[in-house]
Formats: sequence, structure tokens, C-alpha cells
Amino acid sequence: MVFNLPTHLTLLRIALIPLLAIVFYLPWKNANVACTLLFMLAGFTDWLDGYLARKMKLETQFGAFLDPVADKLMVAVVLVLLVQKIPDPYLAIPSAIIIGREITIASLREWMAEMGKRAHVQVSSMGKWKTSAQMLAIAFLLYQDDLYGLPILSFGYGLLYIAAILTLWSMIQYLRAALTAINTH
Repeated sequence: MVFNLPTHLTLLRIALIPLLAIVFYLPWKNANVACTLLFMLAGFTDWLDGYLARKMKLETQFGAFLDPVADKLMVAVVLVLLVQKIPDPYLAIPSAIIIGREITIASLREWMAEMGKRAHVQVSSMGKWKTSAQMLAIAFLLYQDDLYGLPILSFGYGLLYIAAILTLWSMIQYLRAALTAINTH
């Protein structure tokens, strides 16, 4: 296992998860701001570790494995925290769709890898759009307060639904690609 700078940034992202959870429950007026900033810092480290790995040619198999794990852990934990804080089916349903899709696709990729067909279920551009909508939605949902008269929480809900729809759409694409790969063998 190689622990280079991009891998350390990914590990930092994982370490931010319990810190964000602790701050989330602090009885502090600005805990939402701190959580949003921690989440944004995690998002920045996600971008930075990928950029550095490519730019400095520091890509490793361990890093390729750990990076999406860190992302999925952060998203799942924060969505669970949000649903616990706002026990609303309008938040719980898209959150369950997103978390369920992540488990399904991770399992599909593992299964396809065992069959030697992992390349058939690689990240698509749809997945990148889904991730962007999802991350922005979560940041807005963490922040919650209106900002300059803009209903940030409502924007968060709207973006979460967009992310959930893109999640389902990309999952269908992954499943089709997997079925095609399986049926052509």
C-alpha cells in the first residue's frame, strides 16, 4: 500500500466524517455553518486528491479504491444525520434512494470485478452530474438558513431530488452495461 499525498488527503476526508458528526450535534448557534464548511473542505480534498494524483502521476490501486469509499461514507453519514434531524419523508425518500444506489453499484462493481468485467461499470458523465447535484444539495441541507433572502433549505431539497433522479438514471445505465457484459460472454 502506498500512502502518498493524494492518499493522505483521502484519509483526511474520512477523518472529517466523525468530526462533522460531532459538530452536527453541538448545541451551538453556528454548528450548521461549521458543518457546511467541513463538508465543503471534504469536497475540496476530494477534488484535490484526484487532481494531484493525475497531475503528479501518483495514482495507485489503493487510492482508486479508497477515494470512492471516502465519498460514499461521507454522503451516507451526512444524509443519515440530516434525516435524523429533519424526520421528513420528503428528505428520507431521496436519501434512501441515494444510499441504496451507492450500495447497489458498489456491490455490482465488486461482482463484475470478480467476473473480470469491472471495466464495463466505470464512472460515467451521468455519475459526475449526479455527484455535483448531490454535494451541492447536501451543503445546502446542512446550512439550512436563508441566505440573502434565498431559501437555501428549499434549494437543498430541490437539488436532492434532482440528485435522486440522476441516481436512479445512472443506476439503470450501470445495470444495463453490466447485463450487456454478462450476456455477451
